[in-house]
Amino acid sequence: MSRHSRSPVVARSLAADRQHRAVAVWIVSAVVALAVVLTTIAAPVQAQARPAPESFADMAEQLLPSVVNISTTQSIDPERGPSIPNFPEGSPFRDFFDEFFDRHGQRPMPGPRQATSLGSGFIIDASGYIVTNNHVIADADEVTVTLSDDTALKAEIVGRDTKTDVALLKVEADKPLPALGWGDSEVARVGDWVMAIGNPFGLGGSVTVGIISARARDINAGPYDNFIQTDASINRGNSGGPLFDMDGNVIGINTAIFSPSGGSVGIGFAVPANLAKQVINDLKEYGRTRRGWLGVRIQTVTPEIADSLGLDAAAGALVASVTEGGPAKESGIQAGDVILTFNGRDIEEMRRLPRIVAETEVGASVPVEVWRNGERETVEVELGELEAAEESGLLASDESGPGGPGSATPDTTGSTVLGMTLRPLTGDLAQEFDLPEGASGVVITDVNADSDAATKGLRPGNVIVEVHQRPVETPDDVRAAVDEARGSGRSSVLMLVQREGSTSSFLALKLED
Repeated sequence: MSRHSRSPVVARSLAADRQHRAVAVWIVSAVVALAVVLTTIAAPVQAQARPAPESFADMAEQLLPSVVNISTTQSIDPERGPSIPNFPEGSPFRDFFDEFFDRHGQRPMPGPRQATSLGSGFIIDASGYIVTNNHVIADADEVTVTLSDDTALKAEIVGRDTKTDVALLKVEADKPLPALGWGDSEVARVGDWVMAIGNPFGLGGSVTVGIISARARDINAGPYDNFIQTDASINRGNSGGPLFDMDGNVIGINTAIFSPSGGSVGIGFAVPANLAKQVINDLKEYGRTRRGWLGVRIQTVTPEIADSLGLDAAAGALVASVTEGGPAKESGIQAGDVILTFNGRDIEEMRRLPRIVAETEVGASVPVEVWRNGERETVEVELGELEAAEESGLLASDESGPGGPGSATPDTTGSTVLGMTLRPLTGDLAQEFDLPEGASGVVITDVNADSDAATKGLRPGNVIVEVHQRPVETPDDVRAAVDEARGSGRSSVLMLVQREGSTSSFLALKLED
C-alpha cells in the first residue's frame, strides 16, 4: 500500500478533525459577533455620560445677560437702629463723642436713615418678569433691578411666597428682555454639572460651576424643603440667582448656604425648579399662591409604629388628626390612617406628602390610598385651597382627637400599664392638670423613669385617647388593648396621646413584660 493511501478509519478521523475545526471556527465567530452586538448595544448607554466640557465660556456668555442684580432700600427709624450712646450731660464720654463728630463733620442727621441690600435674580419672561428670593426683597421700600448692560429699572413686587422663599418682580423695559427657560429638576442627578450666576458681595455677574452634591435636602427652612445641594460657589448676594444645567435651563434658585464663616465652603442650596415654577405661575396669575389642601395633621411612621399597625415597612404618613370641615374629613380619612399613596404617587416618607398635596390643583378629585385596620383602602378626596383655609381660620384650631366628652366614672383607683400609672378622667383630674374642656380618655398620673413611656416623652397630665386605634375610657380598656396586641405577636402598641392642650399625636410603646 502506498504511503499516500489512507484507510477508511484514517479518512474518517481526518474528516472528523476538519468538522471539529469548522465547529470551533463557527463558535469563535459567533462569540466575536455577539461581543460586537453587545458593544453596539452598550455604546449608547456609555454615550449618555456627559464629560466635563473643555470650557464653560460659551454657555456663560449666552446666559449672563439674563441674570440681574437686585438692590433694595429700606427706611430705618433711628430710634430703632444703632445710634450714638446717650450719655448724660457733663459725662466725659459725651464730651468725647461730641468733639469727635464735630471735628470730622460726621454727626448723624436726624430723621429716618436708608439701609440697602444686594441680591440676584433672573429674567423668566421677555415682558419683564424677574424671579428672586423673597428674603432678598423682604421689607424693601424700593427695589431696583440692574441689567447686565448696567440699565437700572424700578421694580414692582408682583407677589411673594414665604414658604418657599420665592418672589416675582416686574420691570418696564423699552425692549424685550433675554428670558431663561425652566428645566426639569426631577431628572437632575447627583454628580451632574451645574452653573451658578449671581451678584456675590455686590461684585456683579459672577459665574461659578460645580456639581449637584445631593437632592431633596431638608434644612428646616419651610414646610416644603426639597433643596438641591451644590458645591458650586455661592456667597452672600448670590441669593435669588439661577442654578443651570448644562443645557442652559434653570433647575434651581440659589437660596441658602451652610457656612460657619459666612463665605462659601462648598455647601449651597437651591429651590428646585419644579417647585418654584408652579409658585411663580401662581404669583403671575393671581398675585399669590394657590396650593392644594388636604386638612390633616401628620407624623412620621417609625419602625415601631409600622410594626404596631402591621405594616411591612416604615413608610407613608400617619394621620394624627383630621381638620373639621376639611377635605380629608369629608372624604372619610380618619386619625390613625397611614397615607401610602396620593394621586398615584408613593409617599415614601412623611415630609413628601405636603409637597405633593401642595403641587396638586385646587378642586381636583384624587385617589388616596390608606392603611386602615390592617388593610389597604382607597378614598377619593376633593382638594381644598390651603390659603383659603388659613384665611378662614380652619388651620388655627387644633384637633382634640376622636371622641366626645369622656364618660369615665369617678373611680380614683390607679392602674399601672407599661410603666404608666393610669386613672379615669374626672373633673378633679381635668382641673389638676388643666386639661381642655371636652377632653376624653385615660389620664397618666405617674411614669416610671425607666420605662419606654418615659423615653418617648410621656408625662403626668398626658391623656391616652386611643390604644390600637380604639377609644379608651378606663385603665382596664388600656390594659385589654395592650394584652390583645401582645397576644397577636406585636412588639409594640400604638397609642393616640393628647400631650399639650388639645394637640394629639401617635406613638408606639414597646410591649415590655
